[in-house]
Amino acid sequence: MKNIQNNYVVIMAGGIGTRFWPFSRTNNPKQFHDILGTGKTLIQQTVARFEGVCPPENIFIVSHKDYKNIIQEQIPFITDNQLLLEPARKNTAPCVAYACYKISQINPNANIIVAPADHIILKEEEFKKIALQALQSAETKEILITLGIKPSRPDTGYGYIQYDNKRGLKKPMGLLSSPLKKVRMFTEKPPPEMAEEFVKSGDYLWNGGIFIWSAKTIIKTMEKYAPELAEVFTDIKHHFGTPEEENAIDTVYSMCKSDSIDYAIMEKADNVYVIPVDFGWSDLGTWKSLYEISEKDHAQNVVSGHSILENTTNCIIRTHKDKLVVVSNLDGFIVSEYDNVLMICKKEDEQRVKDFVAEAKKKGKEFI
Repeated sequence: MKNIQNNYVVIMAGGIGTRFWPFSRTNNPKQFHDILGTGKTLIQQTVARFEGVCPPENIFIVSHKDYKNIIQEQIPFITDNQLLLEPARKNTAPCVAYACYKISQINPNANIIVAPADHIILKEEEFKKIALQALQSAETKEILITLGIKPSRPDTGYGYIQYDNKRGLKKPMGLLSSPLKKVRMFTEKPPPEMAEEFVKSGDYLWNGGIFIWSAKTIIKTMEKYAPELAEVFTDIKHHFGTPEEENAIDTVYSMCKSDSIDYAIMEKADNVYVIPVDFGWSDLGTWKSLYEISEKDHAQNVVSGHSILENTTNCIIRTHKDKLVVVSNLDGFIVSEYDNVLMICKKEDEQRVKDFVAEAKKKGKEFI
């Protein structure tokens, strides 16, 4: 795709990242941390990833209004018009609708890629090629595209996409990557037995939460499958880019129900395609996912900060860089300290972190 002027990127950066507690907190979620020690926060890495995919002025960030200052500090080139501030967290459907309707108002011929701010992609050049392929397909065909990650294990923490190997679309000429496959079904986080069957079958992919479409196609699809959502944003689109935008969004969000874009649109539409990909992806949603992609010592521990370890194996230990942690006789544990909270639990119990957060909330808001 030689002309990228019609390409737009929407980065969703409003989540709290509860499963990464206590490192990810309400006032400073994980997307604003340098989790991998690269010198860049996750949102900075995400923005940099789209260099060459679209012009910098075509990058829009959707986030909660509480994070305005930290985003402007970490991404200095983002203008007020490129920063879409939500008054409340209503999941991804209103978030995506806001961004796509606003971009459509700016450029009706826009082709849009929507991506979370907190994912890791190790093979970034491969990702860029696939992103450009998908944007070109979205420009020429009235389809919704998602990227499906080839599963490496039967993980129950991810949603799955089943695709039809016999039905697909040819890739655009000149771009070397996977063809588009017709999506048959989305399945939210399955139980272990089902996840194992999915992986064995060979026609299931992890749902990477990255979407590509033209502005015209997504708006037409919203009008068909989410008419109430489409109506409220259609009613206020003339306020975009004016001093009335903030008040209009406050009103709209009070009317929107909390819903994911997957449930509102992708699971219902009949023109959804997936590109099977393998570019070193992780949603970095849990301590286990960070453990799996991190460099390990001789005892298979992932450690940041100063530590003394004795008979300790298969652990992930993350504490403040100025503190010394001593761990003895632990196997397969998470030891995480941030600010005023220390959490110690088995890696296999990481799905209980949300329960821990609920209990911590009872102790006081300062702990979440």
